[in-house]
Amino acid sequence: MNDNLRQALNAARLQPVDVAAHLAVDPKTVARWLKGRTPHPRHRWAVADLLHLDEADLWPHLSEQRRTISDEVQAVFPHRWAVPQATWRQLFQSATRKIDILTYSGLFLAEDTGILHLIADRARAGVRTRILLGDPNASQVAARGIDEGVGSQVMAARTRNALVLYGHLASVDNVEIRTHQTVLYNSIYCADDDLLINTHAYGTPAAQAPVIHLRALGSSAAAATYLDSLESIWASAMPWMD
Repeated sequence: MNDNLRQALNAARLQPVDVAAHLAVDPKTVARWLKGRTPHPRHRWAVADLLHLDEADLWPHLSEQRRTISDEVQAVFPHRWAVPQATWRQLFQSATRKIDILTYSGLFLAEDTGILHLIADRARAGVRTRILLGDPNASQVAARGIDEGVGSQVMAARTRNALVLYGHLASVDNVEIRTHQTVLYNSIYCADDDLLINTHAYGTPAAQAPVIHLRALGSSAAAATYLDSLESIWASAMPWMD
């Protein structure tokens, strides 16, 4: 029996048929999950998002396998789209000192109004927030669009859209937005000592590329390499003007 899942459904006042309808699966399938069967990953992530929980809260045995890779490597997700929405929310919500976002567009986050509100709330609470997006006119942004197979104009348009959406945070205290003209080998999403590293692979859209969850443990650890990279790009980036 999966008591964690049953209790979470009760707390959310949802019935198995509600979950089945949301995920477009047979109610008998949900019943089997409640009896202890482990769903396929895409269904686990969908249920976790529906309940606003982490996958670990519902299937802790899988979480143990996933999260104990090492003290520094907390998890590896095969694709960015496979990172549960609850994980993104937990990342930013947990911040007490800093939030850093380094990417070309990060449009998937910018289009999530809840995430933007969450980031704004943390900034108002005193969390230093830095958002680094690609310069839409930069050749590096155009080249990334070609590399991903979407075209240079599409990537530039995504970046412009992201700047408009993230731009709503510009008036919030402790938020600063800059644009860069850097070749990125990965996107970095950081909150305090936790980093989600979205690797970039030639010919592969960022949403399809793996994400590594690192926890910074010291200056000699792997996370420090990514943090140093972020600081270098920030130092050479230009303040964004609406």
